[in-house]
Amino acid sequence: MKPGYKTTEFWLASVATLCGVLYASGIITPEGTEPVEKAVAFIAAALASLGYSQARGATKAAGPRG
Repeated sequence: MKPGYKTTEFWLASVATLCGVLYASGIITPEGTEPVEKAVAFIAAALASLGYSQARGATKAAGPRG
């Protein structure tokens, strides 16, 4: 089994989380952004991170194949 940081899922979840946090914090702010959109971005970032953790934990718990 590959270490987590060598998987595509890790990098996709990391990018999604980073983008969501940057948007929610106001660093990336398009014109006309509403507070609800920032809250949704933060929730999406948290869900991406938790989803990756859940999937990685389930994979590790299943053990090696073969």
